[in-house]
Amino acid sequence: MPSQLPAGEPVPPDGTLPESALVSAGRTPFGVYVHVPFCASRCGYCDFNTYTATELGGGASQDEYAATAAAELELAVKVLGGRPGAQTVFFGGGTPTLLPAADLIGLLRRVGDTLGLNPGAEVTTEANPESVTPESLAQLRAGGFTRISFGMQSARRHVLAVLDRVHSPGRAEAAVAEARAAGFEHVNVDLIYGTPGETDSDWRASLDAAVATGADHVSAYSLIVEPGTRLANRVVHGELSAPDDDVLADRYAIAEEVLGAAGFEWYEVSNWARSRAAQSAHNLLYWTGANWWGIGPGAHSHVGGVRWWNVKHPRDYAARLAVSHSPAAAREVLTPDDKRVERVMLAIRLRDGLPLSDLDDVGRAAAVQASADGLLEPAALAKGTAVLSFRGRLLADAVVRAMVGS
Repeated sequence: MPSQLPAGEPVPPDGTLPESALVSAGRTPFGVYVHVPFCASRCGYCDFNTYTATELGGGASQDEYAATAAAELELAVKVLGGRPGAQTVFFGGGTPTLLPAADLIGLLRRVGDTLGLNPGAEVTTEANPESVTPESLAQLRAGGFTRISFGMQSARRHVLAVLDRVHSPGRAEAAVAEARAAGFEHVNVDLIYGTPGETDSDWRASLDAAVATGADHVSAYSLIVEPGTRLANRVVHGELSAPDDDVLADRYAIAEEVLGAAGFEWYEVSNWARSRAAQSAHNLLYWTGANWWGIGPGAHSHVGGVRWWNVKHPRDYAARLAVSHSPAAAREVLTPDDKRVERVMLAIRLRDGLPLSDLDDVGRAAAVQASADGLLEPAALAKGTAVLSFRGRLLADAVVRAMVGS
């Protein structure tokens, strides 16, 4: 089952935010995330808040989901007290493209009608390769979507089988070509490395296939065995081996080698792009501490130092909105120390780095030591910015712990 939501303080039934949070709503970059919690089948490694048709139960209709999500947009504009104007909109999941293209386009229009959509806004949808057609992609592009991200994961059939992915090798490459033909300028492919049974050769083949698609952005994530997933159960019972840290480090090095040779540059620890324009503007909002409203069951939001998360099940989510109540399950107000830690934790993952001025004396001393240990780039440090070296990217969590004094 999907992972559990954190604890937190109660949220008022109407979703009202503290006045201090609203001060930043109109002057901080703003994005919208729309969670579509439906999947055709559940992948064995996934602990995201997603549901297949057999798991939904009564009161959670996929056909009515767009209208339900639109009701939260109406709530959002009331809570925010105006139209902050979205710089980015991101449809994630789940598999957003299981909904008809007309539903996704209609929701995008509602974002513009309620919260506002800035000129030139980046509008992204995630998709599984088998969940799109040339016709649906053309509809999405004509309807205002500017970017698409395909879950490729691997080019090897036996690796896809361990992950319980249903598309066949080659389909992701075809889907990227169809997206390009539909007019999508920016296309991302997601890869996973470290799957049990995967070899270095398999991983190189997946990277080569991703590059050959012509996509201008690649995300590569190490496999994490999440508790409660089918994959975790297979590992516990000895059917599969857990990913080895040294192997994961070697696979990351291969990714840097192959993608770098193909003209990609890392801009976040797990993300490479062919140009700055190809970088994910929406994810950069998260990594730079901006504001966003998360629509949908289990979706998280952040405005002005207040973070909240919605109830998880689509049935409960719809029921709350049906009586004009906030679907938020709980929230937390970030303390200055919380904000400091998050700033360090997120910014240090970026190629642009973390200004040393954002660190206290302990953090700056730790940065100097990290540079001496080969974990930060000395030239960048001399200019007042902490930027991870290649080795530092492999040990980013340890660098963060040192700089925040934990």
